[in-house]
Amino acid sequence: MAIDLNKVRNIGIIAHIDAGKTTTSERILYYTGKIHKIGEVHDGTAVTDWMPQERERGITITAAAISTMWKDYTVNIIDTPGHVDFTAEVERSLRVLDGAITVFDGVQGVEPQSETVWRQADKYKVPRIAYINKMDRTGADFYMSANSIVEKLGGNAAPIQIPIGAEDKFIGMVDLVTMKSMIWDGDGLGAEFVVGDIPEDLVEKSKEYRANLIEKLADFDEAIMERFLDGKDDFTEDELRKAIRIGTIAGKFFPVFCGSSYKNKGVQPLMDGVGYYLPSPLDVPPVTGTDIDTGEELSRKPDNKEPFSALLFKIQPDPYVGKLSFFRVYSGTLKTGDSVYFSRKRTTERIGRILRMHSDKREEMKEICAGDIAATVAVKNASVGETICSEDKPILLETITFPEPVISIAIEPKSKEDEEKMGIAMGRLAEEDQTFRIKTDEETSQTIISGMGELHLDVLVDRLKREFKVQANIGQPQVAFRESVKKKVEQESKFIRQSGGRGQYGHVWITVEPQELGKGFEFVNAIKQGRIPKEFIAPVEKGCREALESGVLAGYPIVDIKVTLFDGAFHEVDSSEIAFKIAGAMALRAACKKASAYLMEPIMKVEAVMPEVNMGDVIGDLNSRRAKITEMGNRGNVRFVKGTVPLSEMFGYATVVRSISQGRASFSMEPSHYEEVPSNVSKTVIEKRTATPA
Repeated sequence: MAIDLNKVRNIGIIAHIDAGKTTTSERILYYTGKIHKIGEVHDGTAVTDWMPQERERGITITAAAISTMWKDYTVNIIDTPGHVDFTAEVERSLRVLDGAITVFDGVQGVEPQSETVWRQADKYKVPRIAYINKMDRTGADFYMSANSIVEKLGGNAAPIQIPIGAEDKFIGMVDLVTMKSMIWDGDGLGAEFVVGDIPEDLVEKSKEYRANLIEKLADFDEAIMERFLDGKDDFTEDELRKAIRIGTIAGKFFPVFCGSSYKNKGVQPLMDGVGYYLPSPLDVPPVTGTDIDTGEELSRKPDNKEPFSALLFKIQPDPYVGKLSFFRVYSGTLKTGDSVYFSRKRTTERIGRILRMHSDKREEMKEICAGDIAATVAVKNASVGETICSEDKPILLETITFPEPVISIAIEPKSKEDEEKMGIAMGRLAEEDQTFRIKTDEETSQTIISGMGELHLDVLVDRLKREFKVQANIGQPQVAFRESVKKKVEQESKFIRQSGGRGQYGHVWITVEPQELGKGFEFVNAIKQGRIPKEFIAPVEKGCREALESGVLAGYPIVDIKVTLFDGAFHEVDSSEIAFKIAGAMALRAACKKASAYLMEPIMKVEAVMPEVNMGDVIGDLNSRRAKITEMGNRGNVRFVKGTVPLSEMFGYATVVRSISQGRASFSMEPSHYEEVPSNVSKTVIEKRTATPA
């Protein structure tokens, strides 16, 4: 069972929507012998897109995990979604991966969601190699795309391959490490390619780009720098590969590959690159966590002899076993039948089965070792971000953080039977997806579900109907507005009740002031000389926090404020926790009314791509939606427009942009920030909300 950890690669495939991640995954599975027939996204036959919703829409919704072998490497691959609505899938995957392939469209180069996934990978310090795909498409430009990685992402990237031909003349590439060409013959399955000399017309260009590569490597490899400065180019393949690997693992360098996954050209050299340049579990720093009792920092090395530790990063429904819990093992080993400790919940549970996953297929394992990724079934305490470890040496690993939802809809079951099924179904969906939230509107008793976008909610509602057989009526999408304040105010509040016998008494003085956007809520205890006893401070904070949930303008949550409790009074007999909690809530609400409360709305980053003839219409339409245009330019033979626009103005935009461009324009959108709603719009929102709540 023991495997050589040096030969293990845990990688993700990340990219903008429609850059070719899933197509690339399918080719990898085919060339590694996992499948014997290549599936296609547009046919709905891709192995990693196994959900009905994925196959119908031709997009990836859930990150699929696959284990395979390439030459003598064990490769665990996670194919992630490109659509921003499912960004949580990328986030959770990057948290447990050692390396990534970032796929770029050879026509578009760096696109908006490319930037998002690149920053997510930066956040988790994930080394990556870049793969410029779709070199067969009309308008493909390898050099523009490679430059866009440097210019737009700030990545120290350089090609280690250059293409031979482009568009319909694309036949292969020159490897700048070996200085050999790789040429595929025709449009077959691409399993065979011919290694030979560099075509004469590319010899000078190859030398130029090899010199550029060596110059980049010299920045962090002293041995190469000395010989490079002496004007030498006698580096062996092993020397260059070693330098590229060191730079890639350190995050100082990003090697750039090229190919056409759809035309079956370039995937095998890309997989060689995974082995050569991406880290094994031994190449990444030991995982750190904390002692659950003392809070001191602990670390676990990727070694089978270390105490067992793993992180649960995904929960997925399964028609045969109920629920699959995916985990990454950081240290030690886990055998079938072992008991493990859940650090956050402080409970112990026995692991009945261990599975190695191949998308929706599975292989039973008796043991799983450090550095590997696997799944288990029917674990009661499983939750995303939970640490599982050995009970005698517990550790708490850093959990996974997820963005807040920006859009909501009301949902009502059609019958009593549907109501019961809906409660169970939504609980299961929320367990799987941390960006899906459920709450009940107190004023209307409606169930409100929230997510990352229209598509996200559309897919969740579709799953409710198909998987859980819940029939429901759906309301119009609602934007997740927020409230905040503009100025600092002081506020006194007393809660006094006398009804014979012991009464209630709580008296507080607080200040409420605005914080910078995105900073959230802060509570400061500035009580001196025991004006309020310690045991009543926490209830005041709790009362303030509860009052934040329903704002003073239109009932939206209040955010980005600082509350300071600086004075008050108590009664020896009548004061209680509940009295101070109510006094705190009353004080906060009264203060917000005096502090110039205002509405905030989610603002989206938008990029539209269209032929030049449609540019005026697209810009005019965006301006009518309160957009602020920030950039316009050319990308190959198309034009692009970037800007920011309120989410509330963008419902149904996909249909409109297709209509005004005869289907030739496309757009992408992702959350950017919150900002103040203009007064005329704010007035309309408040009137609508207070007239017909939620």
